[in-house]
Amino acid sequence: MYVVTRSGNREEVSFDRVLARIKALSNDLPFVNATQVAQKVCSQIEDGITTTKLDEFSAEICASLQARNHPNYGILAARILIDSHHKNTPSTFAECCTILGDRLRPEISAAAETVQSMIDYSRDFMFDYFGFRTLEKGYLLRKDGIIIERPQHMWMRVAIEIHRDNLEAIRDTYNAMSQGYFIHATPTLFNAGTAHPQLSSCFLLKMKEDSIRGIYETLGDCAQISKWAGGIGLSIHNIRARNSRIHGTNGTSTGIVPMLKVYNDTAKYVNQGGKRNGSFAVYLEPWHLDIEDFLRLRLNTGAEEDRARDLFYALWIPDLFMQRLEANLDWSLMCPSECPGLVDAVGSSFVELYETYERQGKARKTLPAQKLWQMILDAQIQTGTPYLLYKDACNRKSNQQHLGTITSSNLCAEIVEYTSPKETAVCNLGSVALSRFVREDRSFDFDTLRRVTSTLAKNLNIVIDRNYNPTPECFTSNSKNRPIGIGVQGLADVFAKMRLSWTSDEARSLHREIFENMYYAAISTSAELAAAEGANSGHAGSPASQGKLQYHLWNERPTKTDYLDWALLESLVVKYGLRNSLSIALMPTASTSQILGNNECFEPFTSNLYVRHVLAGDFIVVNKHLVHDLSELGIWTPDMRTQIMVNNGSIQGIEGIPAEVQERYKTAWEIPQKTLINLSRDRAPFVCQSQSLNLFVSDPTYSRISSMHMYAWKQGLKTGCYYLRTKAVAAAQKFTIEPCTMCSA
Repeated sequence: MYVVTRSGNREEVSFDRVLARIKALSNDLPFVNATQVAQKVCSQIEDGITTTKLDEFSAEICASLQARNHPNYGILAARILIDSHHKNTPSTFAECCTILGDRLRPEISAAAETVQSMIDYSRDFMFDYFGFRTLEKGYLLRKDGIIIERPQHMWMRVAIEIHRDNLEAIRDTYNAMSQGYFIHATPTLFNAGTAHPQLSSCFLLKMKEDSIRGIYETLGDCAQISKWAGGIGLSIHNIRARNSRIHGTNGTSTGIVPMLKVYNDTAKYVNQGGKRNGSFAVYLEPWHLDIEDFLRLRLNTGAEEDRARDLFYALWIPDLFMQRLEANLDWSLMCPSECPGLVDAVGSSFVELYETYERQGKARKTLPAQKLWQMILDAQIQTGTPYLLYKDACNRKSNQQHLGTITSSNLCAEIVEYTSPKETAVCNLGSVALSRFVREDRSFDFDTLRRVTSTLAKNLNIVIDRNYNPTPECFTSNSKNRPIGIGVQGLADVFAKMRLSWTSDEARSLHREIFENMYYAAISTSAELAAAEGANSGHAGSPASQGKLQYHLWNERPTKTDYLDWALLESLVVKYGLRNSLSIALMPTASTSQILGNNECFEPFTSNLYVRHVLAGDFIVVNKHLVHDLSELGIWTPDMRTQIMVNNGSIQGIEGIPAEVQERYKTAWEIPQKTLINLSRDRAPFVCQSQSLNLFVSDPTYSRISSMHMYAWKQGLKTGCYYLRTKAVAAAQKFTIEPCTMCSA
């Protein structure tokens, strides 16, 4: 048996050499049997295999062993791949830039030699198997289809893009990212340093006008944004309903469904150069006459001409609808061309105008609010959508409320910003990896959390100025309001490391303190930047200009006043203003949390054992924290693994696992959804945008889901539900959630 080396030579397969390499890469990994791995590799390789393919094969064998044996096999799999990757890629950043050539802007190449001493290639080995596979799949830059970048080169490329010739800031940003403290959003990682550095994640559009010209101009903007990897939220409340009169042609409208089919096809066609399909979320208020057709657009059944299944759908719900639903009253459906002003009316103004139109007989259809609600729940059970966002809460609790009525959120339901036909709202995202702040003694490092949050806030503020804006309307809004979105990942990892259950008072208290610290750091940094560079030009008249921060809009006060000086912060904001009108937004982090090896955003684990789908195949993955705890107890055995598999990834009721461990590792399906909603409400006064709140119900009923949504609305949440997850516990966890890859930070 022979292998072909990277230099093209043929060498005889040597078990001893294979074993020696595996031993060298696993010498600090307990529970790994290097001999067993070497035997499996040598017994299955084919004659003439290249050393690169041999490394791939060896890594896949190790990855397949991590569920059967121990997660450390996954670490070994990553080390094999990364060691091979280093042998196949340029050893210096300058050489990498030279090979990539005109794919990079001259500023990146010019700084390459200067920053080389900052780069620590050993940090590449911090990635786990699936994290590195994610980078390979779409993030590391290629030339002629061959990956040229190393992960450390990617981090440095992003740091230079943001800070240009500020070497100290480049070093700080590189160190924070390469050590896993935070990560910038996917578009930033994709495009930083390239010819068109479109670094923003989220774009909110409002239909320009209800006309052919307005509809297609908006469609063109969506295509242009989607081309550069932006995720889109689009409000269509102002588009006239089916059978409404068209004054120009004296005809009648076909309504929103045929229009959305055109948008659906555009989303599929404009696919960021083949990296991934475009993604649009479409928002509609429930008084719109076409609401029933809208709710059917993603269903699997029905006529194809009435479906647009590649779009994502969301409701922008006024409080009046929820009040009538609760009181079991009727609800009226109207056409915006016949009942103008409803789109821009909020609170009591909306109620007055809506009820005036009802008295005037302008409603085209009346039905029980509960009947429409049942259609909404039917759609959620079948498709997971529509998202539910509450119009009055989003407007009443926004620092941009003075700019005008906010008419939608974004693709992932966490960005809440004002947009208009002349201003396309934009948000620039990144996420803090909360798990990195848990100390060895299981305490939480709040000082470092604030410092890292401040660094990320400064970075995102600069991203606004570095950004390539897809349309003039994007530039107008981005440069005027300067919003940023700092999110989180790995909250579940924090609770696991600190041995806290999701339902405990200790977890709830820690969780609130985390978000108070992050908000304090972000707002302090924004005020500091405003003192140096000036407040955002839309600041005057905002709640913050009057000393009202997010918690004031919730009628609350912070709890951590012993070491966070909130009075000082408020005075600084009044004196200097805010450089960024908005700062905290808790987005889904599907791909970027995969890169850093954390659980997504603020969600619980969906399973303790699941199948991970990657290009290399399907692999069973087990919760590394659970394995650590069971290993310490001496009960991580083949029989235990089998029991967890039989139990579909749940450890509830498994004999031998202590009750406190069972409580700690309850999955999202086993934790009361009231707990998740309460946690969302606890952090909300320190989240100035919103949160991508998924809810999980394995056996959905109308009454259970309805009660859950009603409770979320009464808690005052802006986003009541992003996705409703109704899959069984046994279902495999997906590698990504389709729309989330656009926003993942």
